[in-house]
Amino acid sequence: QVQLVESGGGLVQAGGSLRLSCAASGSLFSMNEMTWYRQAPGKQRELVATVTSRGMTTYTDSVKDRFTISRDDAKNTVYLQMNTLKPEDTAIYYCYAEGLDKAFRAFRSWGQGTQVTVSS
Repeated sequence: QVQLVESGGGLVQAGGSLRLSCAASGSLFSMNEMTWYRQAPGKQRELVATVTSRGMTTYTDSVKDRFTISRDDAKNTVYLQMNTLKPEDTAIYYCYAEGLDKAFRAFRSWGQGTQVTVSS
């Protein structure tokens, strides 16, 4: 079983920055794509950014040029650097990962979420 734990959320003023982290632990062999999602109150969960095992990244349009996703495979961790935050970025941010466990079985795991609140 592979667990994901997010950290780094909090309250920040508009224009500020936060860095989210998501660490994987457990019976982990390798991770493929790692993704950040977010869900604002009353809205559907949306994909924010993805990084592949080769380091290729994609972003939803609303965060391009403000957010940066990265990964450190030695630490089994994915990051989301969020700059120039806006009130509309307020949401619970979730980490999602797919990969193989040590028994070479495919896994899909979600973190518990971390709250990001941006005040105007």
